[in-house]
Amino acid sequence: MRTQVLIVGSGPSGLLLGQLLATIGIETVILERSSREHVLGRVRAGVLEQGTVDLLGEAGAAARLHAEGLPHSGISLAFDGRLHRIDLTALTGGKHVTVYGQTEVTHDLMDKREAAGLVTVYEAANVALHDFDGTPFVTYDNDGVGHRVDCDFIAGCDGYHGVSRRSVPEGALKTFERIYPFGWLGVLAEVPPADHELIYANHERGFALCSMRSPRRSRYYVQVPADERVEAWSDDRFWEELRQRLPPQTAAAVTTGPSFEKSIAPLRSFVAEPMRFGRLFLVGDAAHIVPPTGAKGLNLAASDVRYLFAGLREFYREGSEAALDAYSAKALARVWKAVRFSWWMTTMLHRFPETGEFGQRIQEAELDYLVNSQAASTALAENYVGLPY
Repeated sequence: MRTQVLIVGSGPSGLLLGQLLATIGIETVILERSSREHVLGRVRAGVLEQGTVDLLGEAGAAARLHAEGLPHSGISLAFDGRLHRIDLTALTGGKHVTVYGQTEVTHDLMDKREAAGLVTVYEAANVALHDFDGTPFVTYDNDGVGHRVDCDFIAGCDGYHGVSRRSVPEGALKTFERIYPFGWLGVLAEVPPADHELIYANHERGFALCSMRSPRRSRYYVQVPADERVEAWSDDRFWEELRQRLPPQTAAAVTTGPSFEKSIAPLRSFVAEPMRFGRLFLVGDAAHIVPPTGAKGLNLAASDVRYLFAGLREFYREGSEAALDAYSAKALARVWKAVRFSWWMTTMLHRFPETGEFGQRIQEAELDYLVNSQAASTALAENYVGLPY
């Protein structure tokens, strides 16, 4: 088999890249190590920057998003027993974010790809990348049979644990990492959200987040130690802890109910440089991870896709590799700004082992300055809705 662009990974970044390339007639094959059902079962983020929404529209995969997504013009920071709203739209000249689950984005892109008859191989085992400094090809096994796909380029969209980054020769990659000493215990429940916008809470007991997936489905999180076990948390214990970390009026608005998903997500910051190796390009979580505090993970993957799509379009239309040559530097410049923002939000809102009473007072002072300074509020809002490409 031969294709122009071989994409490893059928998460949202791989599917989005494949759909964008399809709109301009560039052939792709996607290899996915898991089943279709497993990919759709992943519970992930749900806050989309306007740039991500626009890119999904360009790919022809935004109809359901526009019909069911929830535009948000602000967020609230909860501390000192009160809510303090940040008006994103007013501070950024009209921009907003849209709440729409990553699982739904993946579903929409999968449906588009299948309707177009484009090739996706699920349960592709033993995927191996070859000769990406020369004439690349990829081998894999499926149903016990070996296969080979020759291609012009390989896009590694297969996440932090995927084969793409691991295929880079030792010494060619420089990595930067910070592991945070806590995780997020999250639940999904079929209950109306406590507020119509997201609430980020700083409390002496730890961070909490009130979010949603729809007007009837809520997503809540509380900070827990890194070694915490999800089995230790009954629904009743979770709801009680969440309410303790929220202002009284917000706690009273929390509707409880049985959770249908409960998990603990560790927090880390990770960046791999560069993001191009010959004809192999790393995209999304294959190259970088951010804490979910700033809602940047999926959006960073989308910005990588935007840069790589532009480079491939220029190559196939004009025969120029200039934009492909610029891919890594452009993507990393935006990545590091998002890493900084996510680190800052995480540092400001969570209780660290070393925080203590002094650290808590510093956090409270920073939050007070943030909500009472237009300049500081604007800086948060600009980053939250998404920096320019």
